Amino acid sequence: MQARKNLVNILVAAAIVLSLALIYNGVSRYSLTDIMQSLGSIPLRHLLLSIAFTIASYIALTGFDVLGLIYAGKPLPYGKTALTSFVSLSIGHNVGLAALSSGAIRYRFYSRWGLGVEDVAKVALFSGITVGIGLLSLCSWAMLFRSDSAARIIGLSPYQVWLSGLAAMLALGVYLVLCWRLRLPLRVRKWTFKLPSLRLATGQLVVGTLNFALIAASLQQLLLAYQKVSYWDVATAYSIANGAVIASHVPGGLGVLEASTQFLLPQAATIGAVIAFRCVYFFLPLPLGVVLFALSEREFRRSSGTARSFAG
Repeated sequence: MQARKNLVNILVAAAIVLSLALIYNGVSRYSLTDIMQSLGSIPLRHLLLSIAFTIASYIALTGFDVLGLIYAGKPLPYGKTALTSFVSLSIGHNVGLAALSSGAIRYRFYSRWGLGVEDVAKVALFSGITVGIGLLSLCSWAMLFRSDSAARIIGLSPYQVWLSGLAAMLALGVYLVLCWRLRLPLRVRKWTFKLPSLRLATGQLVVGTLNFALIAASLQQLLLAYQKVSYWDVATAYSIANGAVIASHVPGGLGVLEASTQFLLPQAATIGAVIAFRCVYFFLPLPLGVVLFALSEREFRRSSGTARSFAG
């Protein structure tokens, strides 16, 4: 047990150090002048709306953990769930290695409140599937509503893109039907998993789609500072690019985000919009997440020391 705790401590410390290194690597690509000019060129209204959509996205992300804990049979008060979700994802979004960053931090928090390794693994698996469902949902809607734009990104004909969007929509429908009708458990090594109930699967579809829709809205507000772009064009470019991010595990979407915005804007405007979005969605929440993590660690150690004192 002590060896496991020491290993988790090492992983958490490594995650923080790695996150700081990766953030430095990402920020160092731009000069301070570039960052200030990019943020300064965006009208205050668009900047505030982008931040508001970012906050809403992180709130939607707490729903991933709420539903995941219900799926694991270990529901917790919303305050504890929201704290864990925000801290793990504000760091994990920048690190890009879920097992090392957000997964380890999730275990660090949830293990204090009675969850075991298998429970946390179920929450992480459920959340990961929710990400895929939300991304596939938004991408399918974008392909159906903006097949011309998606065709230019993917390199297929508009009709082929439309059919792909319809197929993706049907796949989501099949998933819901399986969750409704298939109740047999699935075994992976010594762990047993089962498909969520139809109610939980519907929740996955709603909060997953909502999260990516809010991210696209946040990005659009920053792009509007440079030229008029429609929401669905932004959602199409971002959802397709983000699929590549998930496939490549690139921290913070480095490179892929630039490629998606280049489709929408000229090169000069792309750089400014990308810098601004990276600051708003990735870099801005990180210091708060690290501070909350440090404060929670101090409180946990203090409460543990008090408990040992009483036991002694």
